Amino acid sequence: MSRTHTCPGCGRDDRVQAVPAVYLGGRDAVSSRERNRDGDMRTVTRTVTTGLSNALAPVPKEPTYAIGCLGLFSGFVTVATFMGWVFVGGALEDDPEPSSAAYDPSNPYAPLEPSDRLGPDLDFLGWVSALALLVTVLVIVVLVRRKAAFARRTRGRHRAEELWSRGWYCHRCGTVHFEDVPGEDRAPLSLQQFRERVWEHGGYGDLAAEQRAVSALDG
Repeated sequence: MSRTHTCPGCGRDDRVQAVPAVYLGGRDAVSSRERNRDGDMRTVTRTVTTGLSNALAPVPKEPTYAIGCLGLFSGFVTVATFMGWVFVGGALEDDPEPSSAAYDPSNPYAPLEPSDRLGPDLDFLGWVSALALLVTVLVIVVLVRRKAAFARRTRGRHRAEELWSRGWYCHRCGTVHFEDVPGEDRAPLSLQQFRERVWEHGGYGDLAAEQRAVSALDG
């Protein structure tokens, strides 16, 4: 006979569910058909996460990597300006037979001399390319450092997940309680209190104040 878990708040067990089951149940992969830029139909799969599932997450969200868009843009500028500097600028400087030359009508056999340098001076593209390359490198360094710092910060997540997996959520009360956990009583906890307990167990409890859990009841 399976054991039932009674909520210490309402004293009932009909809407009590293990925290991992609630967390995973609120994370669904949804596929839809959409048109791409060429007008062709394609299947796009997205992960839809409920607020309750996010509130019961055992680890913080990773830092945003929006700065990566700057890195992609500067990388594109690096390549584009470098190619323009090498191929376009180099062709204008080294062309042995420019299309525009000085012609002396009194001496048709005289060799043609270039009148002026063709086109604008494109040497500045080299400096633009170098600057964009520097920005790209700096963005990469920042992203790597952020990812490494997050990995170090959450290296105790296995301890947090061990405690997290022994939590029980009551859909009626919107609270969480622990069962048979040494050092933890069965008092009902709010989502924020549960997050603080779990994240503190993993060594990153201070982040719970920055990433607060949703306190609304699950509909």
